[in-house]
Amino acid sequence: MASPHWSPHESPFTAVVLAGVRPGGDPLAAAHGVPRKALLRLGGEPMIVRVLGALHAARCVGRLAICGVDRDTLVAGGVPADLVADAIWLEAAANPSESVVAALDRLGGDGRVLVTTADHPLLTPEIVEAFCTAAVAAGGDVAAAVVDADTVRAKYPDALRTFYPLRDGAFTGCNLFAFLGMGGRRAAEVWRLVERHRKKPWRVVALLGPLVLLRFALRRLTLDGAADVLSRRLGVRARVVRLAMPEAGIDVDKPADVALVERILAARGG
Repeated sequence: MASPHWSPHESPFTAVVLAGVRPGGDPLAAAHGVPRKALLRLGGEPMIVRVLGALHAARCVGRLAICGVDRDTLVAGGVPADLVADAIWLEAAANPSESVVAALDRLGGDGRVLVTTADHPLLTPEIVEAFCTAAVAAGGDVAAAVVDADTVRAKYPDALRTFYPLRDGAFTGCNLFAFLGMGGRRAAEVWRLVERHRKKPWRVVALLGPLVLLRFALRRLTLDGAADVLSRRLGVRARVVRLAMPEAGIDVDKPADVALVERILAARGG
């Protein structure tokens, strides 16, 4: 899968796609008559097909793992069988963060692992390669991708995202995480705390302590400063990768996202 032109020290990533179903099911999937959100059709095909296609084409990805769904379900839902022929199949845990911890244990904690989600249909090989290259160059144990609000709003002013307001801008996550070696395994444990509050920025920041929460409230906390605080408090080297592609920050959680992504795909010609 990985291209021989992948350069950062020639060690490719194993990409993990989270495709499970949250407890209670997904209202968006139910509204569109599909058993799980990953199979919601956008631009004429299940959106997980676009995610898998981007990962297959990315030069930095050597192996593909799919978590939370089996091969037969995907193929029955319209995913081409050859797209998942060589996939590693992983069981889902109680929530996405638990699934990541289990996936790292299964895959081995000393390699490079890229984690993304099945509801990221605007993902491209270019986005994946830009993130993986920058994550390796940052030299941390774990890296997360973000895109700033101005970048998103300049191209997609009607995009409804959760932005974290900081001193150097407002940022949204991109559902792209790199776990790099054993330190990445420790960082995944922390995600368990963050994941439950992912839509409430102030609660996530509060996990870092009251002084950090005060700096956040007063807009005195920077993006890199937050990563530094996280690194010190948790004993891992956390890095943040800023991406310039607004599409990296758009996933599909609600009907407005479906409408936006359909418009973007139509403008691309599918």
